[in-house]
Amino acid sequence: MNKRPAVLKAPRELAAGAMRIVALGGIGEIGRNMTVFEFEGKLLIVDCGVLFPEEHQPGVNVILPDFSYIRDRLDDVVAVVLTHGHEDHIGAVPYLLKERADIPLVGSRLTLAFIEAKLKEHRITPKTVQVKEGDRRTMGGFDLEFVAVNHSIPDSLAVAIRTAAGMVLHTGDFKMDQFPLDRRITDLAAFARLGEEGVDLFLTDSTNADVPGFTTSEKDLAPAIDAVFRTAPRRIIVSSFASHIHRIQQIIDTAHQHRRKVAFVGRSMVRNMTIAADLGYLNIPQGLLVDFKKLERSDDHKVVLICTGSQGEPMAALSRMANKDHAIRISEGDTVLLASSLIPGNENAIYGIINALTEIGANVVHKGNAKVHVSGHASAGELAYCYNIVKPRNVMPVHGEWRHLRANSEIAVATGVDPRNVVIAQDGVTVDLVRGRATLSGKVEAGLVFVDGDSVGGITEEDLRERRRLAEEGVVTVLAIIDPDNGDIVEAPEFFTKGFSCSDEDLDKAGAAVEKALRDAASNRQGGRRQDPEDIIERATANWMRRYYNRQPVVTAIVVDA
Repeated sequence: MNKRPAVLKAPRELAAGAMRIVALGGIGEIGRNMTVFEFEGKLLIVDCGVLFPEEHQPGVNVILPDFSYIRDRLDDVVAVVLTHGHEDHIGAVPYLLKERADIPLVGSRLTLAFIEAKLKEHRITPKTVQVKEGDRRTMGGFDLEFVAVNHSIPDSLAVAIRTAAGMVLHTGDFKMDQFPLDRRITDLAAFARLGEEGVDLFLTDSTNADVPGFTTSEKDLAPAIDAVFRTAPRRIIVSSFASHIHRIQQIIDTAHQHRRKVAFVGRSMVRNMTIAADLGYLNIPQGLLVDFKKLERSDDHKVVLICTGSQGEPMAALSRMANKDHAIRISEGDTVLLASSLIPGNENAIYGIINALTEIGANVVHKGNAKVHVSGHASAGELAYCYNIVKPRNVMPVHGEWRHLRANSEIAVATGVDPRNVVIAQDGVTVDLVRGRATLSGKVEAGLVFVDGDSVGGITEEDLRERRRLAEEGVVTVLAIIDPDNGDIVEAPEFFTKGFSCSDEDLDKAGAAVEKALRDAASNRQGGRRQDPEDIIERATANWMRRYYNRQPVVTAIVVDA
């Protein structure tokens, strides 16, 4: 396998006739998928998604790919191909189009409908190119062919990218469910045909590469979901991704069978399901769907609420219900069905919600205690099957953490791919396809870009460290009145603490330490140079807190002239 050198430098100029591939997100993580292809001076982007923050990133809304690699070359971008409509593949598109609004967006009917609705909220009218499986389009020097793949959202596509440098097949997110709810299976015949033509580089979904066998079919969930509806004595609250149309269709069908009315809760859920229903991807029986406010007057055993928040997002509907901060109040005897996966990094938030709901008295059903979720990604057996029919010359695992990438690469080698032709990259690592061989060629900037309220990229890792300190250690503000002529402190400093308690006696001792530090600084002054009193006070207070309280609060000094 291609192993990365200890230090990768900026790549050299791309050789004539070669293609360069660089992931700006989605490799070494679950989310933020964005891959840039370069050929003959033109750029093609596949997907442009977001990553959701973890507990150690407080206050962050979403995390974007770093556009700095392409920012000076936005005019060279011929299109953004969107493989499907999940947030980790389309969520960053509005931020990219704010930098160049007329980049064509290429995708399936449902995918474009989802991104157009999202862009409307950002007041952007995109230029779109609708495609379907079997279509071919030429964008710049890239000849694109689209292939149907099965995933947890309808209308998902793989894309074959043909250039004079060779053919790349990018699977997007996919699995090989043989009994999908919409009867649209992954087109293995097209994969085989492309393999016969010659796939020079195969970019494959790695999310489930460390899971043996084949991913369970969506239809196999029906008995477990039916059991929940059959045994629930009161309301049923279902939490799912706002784009998981297949799962929500199962919930709607089961609710109809058990004569329960359904309401959607949450802005993104209402928006996406309205789009899916209008386009015919979601079948809702007449009279089944009602406004959730009307359900408050219905008998509890006739109610189903479908909402967002399955990943513990603090502002999502289910989280607010669990925290009793929502118009819908969960009561004892209600059943909460978490019909989704558990994304790495969200475990604590999800279990926190489960505990809060259980404390209220709800019966919480999730993938840990019932068969109510299946993955949307191919397991090891399906990946091996694809390698055997595609027979790629080179392989680059994508979409997954390091353990997933490694497992995927081992499957490729086990099916006969030369280990030297398996490239394990990371975000920002450039891979050059030259004369049928893929090799690592360098590294570009591909850091995390934090969206924090209206700020994009303004928050740094240092800011997040300070936020964590504020949360874990508290804050101390020191007010000191100082004579501006001689630098002497006029009266004992005042301390204001937040996040921890400190006795008055100890604060007097801290004040004495601050006064001593100021006197020492004045006596050690050389050549008339005077140290900043704020720095002296903050340093002295921090040292005292660390020594006597074993804490490292954020310390801020306010100096007022006497």
